[in-house]
Amino acid sequence: MQEENKKPLSLVAQMKQNAIHQKREPVIEKAAGMDTVACPNCGAGRAKSDGLTKCGYCGFSFLTHQLNDGIHIKKTDNSK
Repeated sequence: MQEENKKPLSLVAQMKQNAIHQKREPVIEKAAGMDTVACPNCGAGRAKSDGLTKCGYCGFSFLTHQLNDGIHIKKTDNSK
């Protein structure tokens, strides 16, 4: 009979209850890193401003297949 007279939990109380009962995974520490592509010809980093097709320093072609026009990529020259 007591359960029938209980007030429904407020939204904040429900959120607190969910936070207490949620599954917690252990934190795994790892060293910070970056995913970059270096030019195999000269070793320079491939910057976004240099383009997608050629190295901005030595002109090495990263992509050898033909590109199509898209929203941000043009098939003529993506290095500008």
